[in-house]
Amino acid sequence: MGREEKIMGIFGAIWGLTGVLLLLGSAVYRLAPLAIDAYSYDFFWYHWLSLFIVLFFMAYAEGYRGFQKGFSPRVASRALYLKNHPRFLHVLFAPFFCMGLFHASRRRRITSISVTSGIIVLIIMVRFLAQPWRGIVDAGVVVGLAWGLISLIIFIFQAFSSKEFSYSPDVPGQSKTSR
Repeated sequence: MGREEKIMGIFGAIWGLTGVLLLLGSAVYRLAPLAIDAYSYDFFWYHWLSLFIVLFFMAYAEGYRGFQKGFSPRVASRALYLKNHPRFLHVLFAPFFCMGLFHASRRRRITSISVTSGIIVLIIMVRFLAQPWRGIVDAGVVVGLAWGLISLIIFIFQAFSSKEFSYSPDVPGQSKTSR
């Protein structure tokens, strides 16, 4: 790999990871005040029960299963793949590449687009909820996204500091590992 290609690969990985981290971070930043605002309303026992259930469910489903077990290692692996195999369009659209929205297996593209579309629909629907219900849901989302941010940072560190990163970037024609 030539010097220009190495620089393009490093830039692509940084741009891709920065874009994904900023996307997740901005969601946490925008939703946290709405979640906190819910506490300015009177909570009855069923609000507290709902909050506990939503927090637990979102921590497990979104944070652990969604991010830690799926999204975060794949994003880190795809960024590592991009660093080592840069292409101009992949680097240009690196955040979308890292999220698996293109140059991925058919199954990965369908899954990534479906999950992204589903999240957009849920965001629109949650906007119609009144407080404190909206804040309860947003609190769960903030917990899940914060878990996702932390897990992504950990996987990025692992991917770029270890000799072998055993998560697949799920790109066409690629074997199990990205190195």
